[in-house]
Order: sequence, then structure tokens, then C-alpha cells
Amino acid sequence: MKAAVLQFPGSNCDRDLAVGFRRAGFDAQLVWHKETALPAGIDVVGIPGGFSYGDYLRCGAIAAQSPIMRAVAEFAGRGGHVLGICNGFQVLCETRLLPGVLMRNSGIKFVCRPERLVVATVASPFTEGYTLGDQITIPVAHHDGNYQIDDAGLEVLRAEDRIAFTYADNPNGARADIAGVLSANRRVLGMMPHPERAVDAAHGGTEGSALFASLAASLVAA
Repeated sequence: MKAAVLQFPGSNCDRDLAVGFRRAGFDAQLVWHKETALPAGIDVVGIPGGFSYGDYLRCGAIAAQSPIMRAVAEFAGRGGHVLGICNGFQVLCETRLLPGVLMRNSGIKFVCRPERLVVATVASPFTEGYTLGDQITIPVAHHDGNYQIDDAGLEVLRAEDRIAFTYADNPNGARADIAGVLSANRRVLGMMPHPERAVDAAHGGTEGSALFASLAASLVAA
């Protein structure tokens, strides 16, 4: 199994995300944002957290125009798996691979702490390793994690069971407590919390490991 982890100017969780993939058995390769093609044989693309282009303008808007994102969109269009975390979630929304938008936190403050998440669906390659309704602790670290979507979009997400995670104690004002959403084909996941920061007990927890292991198991079984 092979994973590509993108690097933008300002990415700061790229190596952590690569470690998360590697611990689940992936051969993870870093890919600079100016590349125009993904490495051959890639099974999943990871878009890490950080501050792409300094988070100027709407977060993720400039990164969404990077040359590599055209290749990522084509990869997703062919049914490829894509995982966007924090700034990566913002990039996926800006490229319209996921619905909605990430706004400034309702408290207008940067939030950095462990958060309890509720597993809202297990019907995806990323979440089937959890139990529905489980509460897990995953760190958040963002200033623009306030997920918003209009009424019609929220109705679609709920009707199609595409809300992956919700916050047990909403830290940023996100609509319907949403912490992560899936694409219509369930192969693209965007989430604000950082599962790659919860794969080692020495770092405070391992409840993010199941996400990477779940994806690996799904790919092996495919």
C-alpha cells in the first residue's frame, strides 16, 4: 500500500501524517505542491494540517490552486481515497471535493487541546474500525475550524450518512457539531481534529490509530 502526503509552504503536520500511514503499513511518500502528478501506484493521498501559504485569505483557498491539486481531484474522481486533516480539510472544501466551508472559530481564538469526538458513522473505509457512537479523544489545533453548510447541504449529509465525526463538546461553533465529513462515494474524508497526533501513547493517546488501520484493512480487503 502506498500513500502520498502533500507538502505546501506552511505545512507542519506532513511528517506526522506520514508516520500515521507508515505505522498502519503504508509506504508513505512526501509530495511537493508544485508537482503536477502523483507518484504511480498511490492508494491514498493525505493532505496534512499546517498553515498553507500562511493561512492568508480564506484558509486553503490558495493551496487549492496548487498544481498538485488538479492531480488530486483527478485521483478522487477515479475513486481514489483522500484524507484531509485540519488545513487539509479546508483545502478539500475549497477544491469542492467536499461540501461546506471552514470559518473562523466562533470564539475568535485559536483552539489547541484534546477533544472528545463521537464516531457518527462506521460506513466508510476510514471509520469502520471504530464502533458507532464511540467517543474518542483526538487533538485539535485550529483558528478556522468552524464548519458551516447550508440547510440543504446539511440535510444531504444527514440523509446520506456522511457525517463522520461530531464534537462531544463543540470547541469552534461548527454547525451540528460537525468535526468531519465524507464525500458522496465515502472515499474522501475531511476532518479538523488530528488523528496523526494520536498514534503514539508517548504523545498522549492512540485513538487515532484505528483510522489509519481501518483504511489499510479496507484496501487489503478490496
